[in-house]
Amino acid sequence: MTHPWTLQDIPSQAGRVALVTGANAGTGFEAARELAARSATVVLGCRDGAKAERARARILEAHPGAAVEILPLDLASLASVARAAEALAARHGRLDLLVNNAGVMIPPEGRTEDGFETQFGTNHLGPFALTGRLLPLLLATPGSRVVTMSSIAHKSGRMRFEDLQFASGYRAWPAYAQSKLANLLFTFELQRRLAAKGASTLAVAAHPGWARTELQRHAYGNPLMRILGRPMEALFSHDALAGALPLLRAATEPGLAGGEYFGPTGFQEMKGAPGLVRPLPRARDAQAQERLWRVSEALTGVAYPL
Repeated sequence: MTHPWTLQDIPSQAGRVALVTGANAGTGFEAARELAARSATVVLGCRDGAKAERARARILEAHPGAAVEILPLDLASLASVARAAEALAARHGRLDLLVNNAGVMIPPEGRTEDGFETQFGTNHLGPFALTGRLLPLLLATPGSRVVTMSSIAHKSGRMRFEDLQFASGYRAWPAYAQSKLANLLFTFELQRRLAAKGASTLAVAAHPGWARTELQRHAYGNPLMRILGRPMEALFSHDALAGALPLLRAATEPGLAGGEYFGPTGFQEMKGAPGLVRPLPRARDAQAQERLWRVSEALTGVAYPL
């Protein structure tokens, strides 16, 4: 492709069913809107019902006649994940695209409903459980795809396998970076397992660069970010739609082999046209991928049918 990838490169999504988590705002909303505009049946997987209804109304206002549904889903609750997967399978006989977009970024210390550190639980274990529960539907849909959102922050991430839940002392940024590294380890291990099975389902990853979304709200509680954040944001960030482009490319580009990682291709991958980017070598560590998989199955109680 000789020209920068744009929204015009997205082929028709007619006949496809897509579940987008965290679709009420930010990159998730933008991705959902663009998929709906191209005739996909889009399911908004959201924790807050009122926000989901507003998001659906905004999409339908822009694209009357679009097929947009709402699925109650809280990734910080394994019970909610199980209910959502069951409801989606009952509603649709296929799932062409699962977009694991929802997440949290450097919140105050907390625990999910199941006792996991908030970021590890919401950003990794929730999507891991959701993907596993929806895998039968994905495997039954030819050419289906799982796209998981990571972050530039994965580059500073380390898997603390001896203390994944930060029980020895919570640090927001290391916990966030660990969860985003986990997203890539998960994607690459999922793709390896799918390929070994000979499945046509693909696992792909993306990151938004520095996108101006609600996700950053906790960052500005830091005094240094209050001083430097806004000027840096003006120079190096882009809006939520631009941040969604790598996700949309990963979700819709024909001819992918699986295991690709898309992000902005500008300075330090903070903004720019979406293209293939390189993860940190740690994300390609086969032993860490396999170990995280085993731990995740044990913690969530979700065993993949692979």
